[in-house]
Amino acid sequence: METNSHESSSCILNHSVFLPENYLLEFEEDILSCLDCLRRGGTILYPTDTIWGIGCDATDPLAVKKIFELKKRLPSKSLIVLLADPREINRYVSRPQPYIADYLEKTERPTTVIYEGAIGLAENLIAEDGTIGIRIVREDFCRHLIKRFRKPLVSTSANISGGPAPQNFSGIPEEIKRGVDYVVKYRQADSRPAQASSLIRFNKNGEPEILRS
Repeated sequence: METNSHESSSCILNHSVFLPENYLLEFEEDILSCLDCLRRGGTILYPTDTIWGIGCDATDPLAVKKIFELKKRLPSKSLIVLLADPREINRYVSRPQPYIADYLEKTERPTTVIYEGAIGLAENLIAEDGTIGIRIVREDFCRHLIKRFRKPLVSTSANISGGPAPQNFSGIPEEIKRGVDYVVKYRQADSRPAQASSLIRFNKNGEPEILRS
């Protein structure tokens, strides 16, 4: 899938670059293209540690707005954020509890946690009660991209709001593919069905409450 061309798009990428079949070179090309797009305030369609996601700079409210508009999603329905390192939680949560990190170290399945006291993120990304969903990713592409971008990424399922979340790239609606500014090539051929992360929040006693298993 090529980068989409829109007059209003802030991402202008070089279509003349030949992408070799070599895995590592294609991986790197996708990373560089995503970085260019994200730094220009654009949106990307990319593989995550769960399902394919629509992403952008989680500190850029205009980029976040683009995702809400593309998905036809109500602003009251907040999105989640991906980080590559647990230590980064301290930059985006005002009162992180150490027992949450201990819990996540013991989990194998990708898990999104609802944290209170979100800070340093786009205002339209944070729920009305000041909470934000954050997941620490272990998947190679996401980790490399986030570490090199040096900012958190938005991630939301690659579907129109209310529709089913695609389990792989082939199930993503064309409207979504055409609507983002860059579509990652890496893992497009992976037909294995994926599922969304589990979703939890911790009560005042420090006990996890499962919101989505």
